[in-house]
Amino acid sequence: MWKNEYNRWKEFGQLDEKLSNQLNEIVSDEQSLEDAFYKNLEFGTGGMRGKLGPGTNRMNIYTIRRAAEGLATYVNDQGLSNRGVAIAYDSRYMSKEFAVETARVLGHHGIPSYVFTSLRPTPELSFAVRYLQTAAGVVITASHNPPEYNGFKAYNEDGGQLPPKQAESMINFVNKVEDELNVEAADQEELEKNGLLNWIDEKVDNAYLEKLKAVTVQPDIEKDISLVFTPLHGTARDLVEKGLMQSGFSSIHIVEEQAQPDPEFSTVESPNPEEHQAFAMAIDQGKAIGADLLLATDPDADRMGVAVPDENGEFKVLTGNQTGALMLDYILEHTPNLPDNGQLIKTIVTSEFGRVIANAHNISTLDVLTGFKFIGEKIRQYEQTGDHKFLFGYEESYGYLVKDFA
Repeated sequence: MWKNEYNRWKEFGQLDEKLSNQLNEIVSDEQSLEDAFYKNLEFGTGGMRGKLGPGTNRMNIYTIRRAAEGLATYVNDQGLSNRGVAIAYDSRYMSKEFAVETARVLGHHGIPSYVFTSLRPTPELSFAVRYLQTAAGVVITASHNPPEYNGFKAYNEDGGQLPPKQAESMINFVNKVEDELNVEAADQEELEKNGLLNWIDEKVDNAYLEKLKAVTVQPDIEKDISLVFTPLHGTARDLVEKGLMQSGFSSIHIVEEQAQPDPEFSTVESPNPEEHQAFAMAIDQGKAIGADLLLATDPDADRMGVAVPDENGEFKVLTGNQTGALMLDYILEHTPNLPDNGQLIKTIVTSEFGRVIANAHNISTLDVLTGFKFIGEKIRQYEQTGDHKFLFGYEESYGYLVKDFA
């Protein structure tokens, strides 16, 4: 079966030259060929992710086009094609190219796209969907996976990842695309001329930073702490630094060796702030300057790790449960006039300590299934019904949400 797929690619007369060369490099490696062609790269509830390279089971321009074709059909099926799709991407190999390929397929269907001119964090893409009122969003990222990976994450019109019903619909549309090699993609320059490929930059950044001001619970307190931040070669440096500075923090120290985008993530074993080794350089810098706080984000900045010094000056990396509990306690303790219908939303695998904190402030807690999309689904429900006021959401895997604008 896989050989039929391999032969289909080999016989395709318009195969991308780079992919053709890569295919020739493994032509005598049957195991690698089988792994690359034995199935289609799976499109699941959050999108798809896989190794870069030629093949139906790899991330490349053709499997990206397949996903984009499914997204285009989904958007058209919703009757929202005129609203377009917002697209962001991270620092990985081929990320910008995949973003443009997505826009080219959407443009072929008459769906406008709004693509960031350079890499942006996933939370800003979520915000952009809401701010621009697009029908959907896409982030090209493989989060904290190794350098040879990339991915395609799909977002709903509310800026959250697709909830189960919508995800099932899109998965079905993607799976109906039988021939990824012949998915049509419009010419980039023509799309730009016709307003179907639009580049976005500082306007959305500035709107996002303006919204971040609402996150500050105590704007007038002294902010004389010294902190170290590392974006781990990803997308977060500029926005995090600007956000902290506009909030009054002045002693911000960036780990410069990890500040530039690097698809190899060459200074860490894994660009994952859940792993202590990712903090090694930040800890060294923190000790050298006597920092009070260390922050680290993964490449697409949807995970944040925190480290603090103990009584001996040794930095301890907090778990997601600990960081979330501290954030929750601070918010509830210092927010005046908490609403009677306020609610904490957490995932079922997240510590019950958050519930204890919420109970102490007469705030209810809702457990949802694992995955931030379920938190987002409830936020949207509450926006429509007014049953509860969302106050904070988090999960143990280092994801936190303080406000509902992203």
